[in-house]
Amino acid sequence: MLSSTLSGGMDASVALHGLGTALVTPLLEDGSLDLVSLRSLVEWQLASGVDMLVACGSTGEAATLTGQETELVVRTVVDAAAGRVPVFAGSTHNSTAEAVLRAQSLARIDGVDGILTANPYYSKPNQRGQFLHFKAIAEAVGKPVLLYNIPGRTAANLLPETVLRLAEIANVVGVKESSGNVEQIARVIAGAPKNFAVLAGDDYLAVPVMQAGGHGLISVVANAVPDRVAALVGAARRGAWNEAQAAAGVLAPLTAALFAEPNPAPVKSLLHSLGRISTAALRLPMVPVEEALAAKLQELVATL
Repeated sequence: MLSSTLSGGMDASVALHGLGTALVTPLLEDGSLDLVSLRSLVEWQLASGVDMLVACGSTGEAATLTGQETELVVRTVVDAAAGRVPVFAGSTHNSTAEAVLRAQSLARIDGVDGILTANPYYSKPNQRGQFLHFKAIAEAVGKPVLLYNIPGRTAANLLPETVLRLAEIANVVGVKESSGNVEQIARVIAGAPKNFAVLAGDDYLAVPVMQAGGHGLISVVANAVPDRVAALVGAARRGAWNEAQAAAGVLAPLTAALFAEPNPAPVKSLLHSLGRISTAALRLPMVPVEEALAAKLQELVATL
């Protein structure tokens, strides 16, 4: 669920809660975009109770999409969602100037509710560099900005004190936290302003992050079993911790298998086997999963 308060007519503050799906980007065998499968996937996600969609994030193979393809994917998701849930568009680059231009371009798409932007990769900036990078993006777009801390992919960790400085910027509305460090995430939760959302970015940490006061989860696993993940997050939001823990326990083997090889190869394999996308195609340097893992994924989802 997304609710917003307006300042001077601009959507400058937004509260995020619940389950968001970090959508895969379906591809045809020739590597081109499969927008038919993407539309169908969005419709299934919404029917399953997802509260928010993220297009062109890490799971969406954003690093291998051209600027034109990224805009086409985002426009397709926005059109398919038709205002039923918020849509955040992923926009990340290690050059601040380029990141600003890309974020501005995506923010101009009618129906985009906000921008998700991760640490600048490869450059390994210090905390001051990251602060100025994110600040420049936030000040350049007129829509909510969701920070994305994923040091495992970017080699840069956004520390709590830097997140809290950024939270003072009006349209920086939250953080997707994928550091894997619950203590670090708890420090952000404890110090954040009331309307600043802290969302788990790792499926396996959904329950502990929400127990610490987090607002929800942006999930990879929800691509394949959205109703199951929605039930888990819903239980956590109600404070039904035994129910949430039990749901997490049931999903744990599938969650582990979906990260046994680099994301999103496993979840694309599973989605293809379920008939949700037309192929499991990826773009190099990503490659399909080994046959043994593909078979294991099918067995695990069958038990659900």
